Amino acid sequence: MTSAGPKTSVVVISLREAADRRATFADRARGTTLAWRWFDARRDLAPGLTHDPDEAIVAKGRPMYPGELGCYASHYAAWQQFLQTDAAQLLVLEDDTIVDWGFLETLLTFDLHAAGIAYLRLYAKRPCAFRPVMRDAVEQQRTLVEYFDRPLGTQGYLMTRQGAEQFVRHCRRVRRPLDDELDRSWDHGIACLGIFPFPVIEQSTASTIEPARFERFVIPGRLKLRRQAMKMRDRWLKLRLRAGRLASGDPPALRSLAAR
Repeated sequence: MTSAGPKTSVVVISLREAADRRATFADRARGTTLAWRWFDARRDLAPGLTHDPDEAIVAKGRPMYPGELGCYASHYAAWQQFLQTDAAQLLVLEDDTIVDWGFLETLLTFDLHAAGIAYLRLYAKRPCAFRPVMRDAVEQQRTLVEYFDRPLGTQGYLMTRQGAEQFVRHCRRVRRPLDDELDRSWDHGIACLGIFPFPVIEQSTASTIEPARFERFVIPGRLKLRRQAMKMRDRWLKLRLRAGRLASGDPPALRSLAAR
């Protein structure tokens, strides 16, 4: 936890046997004042999760692979454990990241719940539609942004109890990779906000998730209409979300994130 600000649980998701990754991460984190700990990654679904392969094909356009299911379950289990504590915020990192610890120490002195933020991305894997929400957020020359599509990646994020409670309910059915599910603000209603420049980046290492997920998958004929309907629904909901956000402006509570 931090010495000031809301009580924050800081976990680093890592396979228990990933000795090299753990050693590298721990070495880089030696100077931080944050009390972080390992959270052992899972290889199977966490209790409370259900998965239907056909539903995943409709939602994602392909099956999910064991590594994706393990990643999903690991993060989900971290949220469940967090909700059993008295911490107000949860910071989740993965073990293949390079972290700006100084920025995170400052970030965790801010109360995200008071600012109306339930979920805050600290990294994104791909460019997508976004809008600047607040300049000089947390510190000078950082910008709070809102994503309107899928920035992807679960390398680092911060969430409040409200966010964790809502994600635990929404994500019980495993329909797509976790980063896809978290990005779907048009579906679950939690704004997909992020900080730029990123305070967390992904180290270039071999992924522990199967490369087969990048190969072309032929959707079975019996599922094609359902898949097409899903894509059309998502397209319409994303357009509606973006138009609504651009028209409504931002709540005054966000000003509490202004650089001090």
